[in-house]
Amino acid sequence: MIRPARFEDLDLLAALSAEFNKVDGHSHDDTRVRASLTPLLLDDTLGVVYVFGQPANGYAVVTWGYSIESGGRDVLLDEIYIRPRGQGIGGAAFEEVLDDLRQRGLTRMFLETERPNTKVRAFYTRHGFREDDSIWMSREL
Repeated sequence: MIRPARFEDLDLLAALSAEFNKVDGHSHDDTRVRASLTPLLLDDTLGVVYVFGQPANGYAVVTWGYSIESGGRDVLLDEIYIRPRGQGIGGAAFEEVLDDLRQRGLTRMFLETERPNTKVRAFYTRHGFREDDSIWMSREL
C-alpha cells in the first residue's frame, strides 16, 4: 500500500501538497514545495517521502534527526495527507510507514499539530502517540 516516492512522482506530490494545504488552510508555494521535495526524492540522505495507494491517494514526508534524548536516530513527520479521510485508509498506511521506519533503525517519531486540530491529535493518539510537555519553538534563519 505504501512505497518510497521517486523523482518521477514530483508532479503528483506537488498536486497532493497543494490539496493538503487547501484542506488545512495553509498557504501553498509550489516552487518552494518542489524545491523542498526534490532532495528527498533523489536519495534518502535527509529523509523519505512515501506514496500511499495505487493509484496514489496520499503521501507522507519524514525527515531524519538525531537526539541523545531519543537514544539515536529519530524522525520528524513533516507532512501526511490521505484522501479520502475518515475511512481507515490513512491509519493503515501510517502503520506501514511506522513499520518501515522501525526497520530502518529509527527510535522515535516527533510530529506537530495545530492546537485546535483535536481530530488529528485523536488520530495520532489512536496510533500510540502522546502529547509531550515540551514546547517547540522556531524562527527563520
